[in-house]
Amino acid sequence: MKDTTIRLDDKTFRLSIPYARIEAAVGETAGRIDKDYADKERPLFVGVLNGSFMYMAELMKHVSIPCEISFVRVSSYEGTASTGRVRELLGLSDDIAGRHVIVVEDIVETGTSIGHIKAMLRERGAASVAVTALLFKPDCLKTGTPPEYCALTIPDRFIVGFGLDYNQLGRNLKDIYEIVHE
Repeated sequence: MKDTTIRLDDKTFRLSIPYARIEAAVGETAGRIDKDYADKERPLFVGVLNGSFMYMAELMKHVSIPCEISFVRVSSYEGTASTGRVRELLGLSDDIAGRHVIVVEDIVETGTSIGHIKAMLRERGAASVAVTALLFKPDCLKTGTPPEYCALTIPDRFIVGFGLDYNQLGRNLKDIYEIVHE
């Protein structure tokens, strides 16, 4: 039987979303994207590192339309809380003028990071910008709009796994775990 709790540094986490549920939700999300972008020429999926790498990989297994992928890296987190400041760390080198862009995020909470990324892509001439997020916390959204393609909606709890981390630990876990307040 799988452990339902894990320990990362000084925190304990319990199983929240098993991989089978994640995989099914990602497959359904990919199906919606395939349908909506079937008539668009080679949309560009832009993964937001580091957290989106597992979602991006799983999503690409299910997307069947011709597409391209790229990555950017931004950060607004320290420990378990958002700093509220977005720092662009690694920029997009692709020419996106006139392209349909789908931003791939691990999680959308306040909307600050995704708002910054969408603005950057629009400034560079993207024909359209949509967001797909593995996870969305609607109670935390402070700015912008919910992601157009959300695989799973979750309550406001700190989570790790499937690309999400606590102090850079836990990204490799295939399930998602939520923090246990001790």
